[in-house]
Amino acid sequence: MTQIKIDKYWMKKAIKLALKAKNLGEIPVGAILIKNNQLISTGLNRSIIDHNPIAHAEMLVLQQAGKILKNYRLTNTTLYVTLEPCIMCMSAIIHSRINRLVYGTKNNKTNFYNSLIKFKKYINIENCNINIVSGVLEKDCTLILKTFFKTLRKKNIKNIK
Repeated sequence: MTQIKIDKYWMKKAIKLALKAKNLGEIPVGAILIKNNQLISTGLNRSIIDHNPIAHAEMLVLQQAGKILKNYRLTNTTLYVTLEPCIMCMSAIIHSRINRLVYGTKNNKTNFYNSLIKFKKYINIENCNINIVSGVLEKDCTLILKTFFKTLRKKNIKNIK
């Protein structure tokens, strides 16, 4: 199986988690951590329902994986996430020493690439050798988010009236 087929396979699993988050009323983001093509941990956004600003899908995946692997260093792993990580999540990803990050759609609000460039400029990050792949099932990941926010805006307009 080619790497792109593998990436699509796991991203589809992350998309299912994003849809689950959407059904819970959360911002629809799903994440999965893989090691040796085996599922290690999964997560979906829970900030709203848990009243927790750091309960992003990526953060929950990293916490769970650390416990499962009994190590905060998550070397030789790949993180699949439906939305480009925010700067908080990227900090944790860097600290956990994940080797590969695959995400579906860009986060125009936080723009990870600019954040990473700023990180590298102002902070000496020796362990920041993450192979990054973007745009895997991008249309699917984008559609979930756009649909969610469109529905949310309609609800907010109805509540104002």
